[in-house]
Amino acid sequence: MGTIHTFFVISIIFSCLSGSVDVHFITKRDASLDDRKDCPPVEGQPQPPTRVDTTARLQALRTEMGTADVDVYIIPSEDAHQSEYPPSYDLRRSYISGLSGSAGIAVVTATKAALWTDGRYHLQADDELDCNWILMKDGVEGVPTMTEWIIEQMMNSTTKNVGASPFLLSSSKWKTYEEAFTQEAITMKSVGANDLIDKIWTSGRPEKPKTPINALPLKFAGRSWQDKINDLRSEMTKKHAGAFIVTSLDETAWLFNIRANDILYNPFVVSYAIVEMNQISLYLIDSSTKLSQTPTDEETTETLYEHLNTNQDGTCTGKTGLCVKVLEYNQSGLLTDIETLAETSQSLKVWVTILCNQAIYETIPETQVIQANSKVALIKSMKNSVERAGMQNSHIRDAVALINFMTKLEKEVKEGKKWTEVSAAADLKTYRFDQEYNRGLSFNSISGVGSNGAIIHYSPSNITDKQITTSEMYLLDSGGQYLDGTTDVTRTFHFGTPTEYEKECYTLVLMGHIDLALTKWPRGLYGRDFDAIARHPLWDVGLVYRHGTGHGIGAYLSVHEGPGRISISHAVNPSDEPLDENMFFSDEPGYYEAGKFGIRLETIVMTEIVDTKYHFDATTMLGFKAITLVPYEPHLINFSMLSQRQIDWLNAYHKRVENEVGPKLSGEPLEWMKTRTQQITTSSPASIILPSILLICITSILSLLK
Repeated sequence: MGTIHTFFVISIIFSCLSGSVDVHFITKRDASLDDRKDCPPVEGQPQPPTRVDTTARLQALRTEMGTADVDVYIIPSEDAHQSEYPPSYDLRRSYISGLSGSAGIAVVTATKAALWTDGRYHLQADDELDCNWILMKDGVEGVPTMTEWIIEQMMNSTTKNVGASPFLLSSSKWKTYEEAFTQEAITMKSVGANDLIDKIWTSGRPEKPKTPINALPLKFAGRSWQDKINDLRSEMTKKHAGAFIVTSLDETAWLFNIRANDILYNPFVVSYAIVEMNQISLYLIDSSTKLSQTPTDEETTETLYEHLNTNQDGTCTGKTGLCVKVLEYNQSGLLTDIETLAETSQSLKVWVTILCNQAIYETIPETQVIQANSKVALIKSMKNSVERAGMQNSHIRDAVALINFMTKLEKEVKEGKKWTEVSAAADLKTYRFDQEYNRGLSFNSISGVGSNGAIIHYSPSNITDKQITTSEMYLLDSGGQYLDGTTDVTRTFHFGTPTEYEKECYTLVLMGHIDLALTKWPRGLYGRDFDAIARHPLWDVGLVYRHGTGHGIGAYLSVHEGPGRISISHAVNPSDEPLDENMFFSDEPGYYEAGKFGIRLETIVMTEIVDTKYHFDATTMLGFKAITLVPYEPHLINFSMLSQRQIDWLNAYHKRVENEVGPKLSGEPLEWMKTRTQQITTSSPASIILPSILLICITSILSLLK
């Protein structure tokens, strides 16, 4: 515990003893179907159309639970690689529960089913889970944890076995659950490689992914895979590790400079790797085919076997220099290889990450395992000079796509033409696809009107589609994948006249957004240490948002990247790392009112070393540089609420939009941008608003006359 944290703990204890702080304990309440919308079902009363009937699936699962001798079964969202976004084949939790969101963990007993999910999915889960499911809203006062609830459910059970697949839970989670259950004489039971969902999901299941693999050219990657392997081996030497097991898909993609499409919106290949001091092994599905496939990306001409300096059969016989031995992806085969590796020498230390699955972890003898954060993840997150340049260039092109699209959308909505959430998301996609180096979207666009915008990770569909009008707020969160970078940007709009309350809420979100962007801090702090800065303006008036303020972002990798993050958490994430220079994060506070509107402002920022007035004891200070360059909405801002420092930041930001994105715009999109980037005068903020409105009106009139 650091000195600062110790100080706070001592202060709280002293305050409690002195009576200056009221202390109360939160009573865990009984969660039930009565907490759900339209549950239990009432005859003749329609259910939300997005709900999935899971009755037959739960019945089949409970039959398998009886065969496996488990009273409770845990179904996490992740796959064997602990992916936030697994391949479609591995969406087991979505299949059994009906919740399509990326976060959540399901628990099934003989008579009940419950699902825990965070604030991003509270509204969505209530719409998608049928009345078989109890919804546990993480972060809401009084909601029991998963282990607390399971222990309560098993009080009268005789066998007391909680089942789970060791391939689908990280070793750290498995240990946490096991420790909690052991205290209550409950056994955490492995079902081995035979996950129970796999036994019942026998029809309509997507195929295992096996998309072509392309080498990422050095002009985009910045460093060769050989250099990255050497860097990793240097870190292994420091740890006295003879082997490092790479389990995360973004890490294998980055380490070997390879990209595929095994996961929707994520350019990954399902794979494992074992890096030893004298050998490198890469495990791929349908490896023999992929090694010799003709590249499908026009920017590369290398086959995979040429790129990895291996033979066409995946062996390294006769090869000089670093060579990657390519093997067939197979869970049991991988475990056998790890077991053999550990048996070669009892002094060999095997480094696995905090996120490695329990099956891999328990294969390695306890005396030989080193479990620590992944150095691959950390090095990957600190972008090299080529990656940094690519990220900035891709964000400029992405801004051009978004501004061109928004110009058309706003104009046509005001003209009365019909636009909906779905049609807007589909049209925006074409603008991104037209940009150089674009390779698709980085996630399914969140295009939400009014009440749908209040669903934090809303995904528009034909069932929920709403028309975009001049009477409601419109939240648009979208991004693209480019060979030189990954983008993620959110802006909120109102094409008519917003209420004063909507303007106030937008401005409060903007204030926190700017305050975080202005933050400077001494190197070594975690994102959780200053997440509250972005929340403070909202907290000050009693408003809250239930999601993290910032996530890392990859370079033509995942839109959500660790190990750093800007998020207040109830428990410290063991894989967290301090924020350091050349990392990229989102700055995205928001505010959401169920049934009314949602507001989120998201800009990607890069951490960099900053100069300060004073220099204390050679302390390195870090700050943020905005990378996303898309203007904010002046008619949604109450300028009188902004401080001078916030106004100065907004002016400087909009000047950068003009200078860096402006030259790539022309015609109406250029005018659209200019109406939003005019400088705010300190004497009278209104002096900028009226000319902006006038210019918008003139532009609209001229467009109608054409």
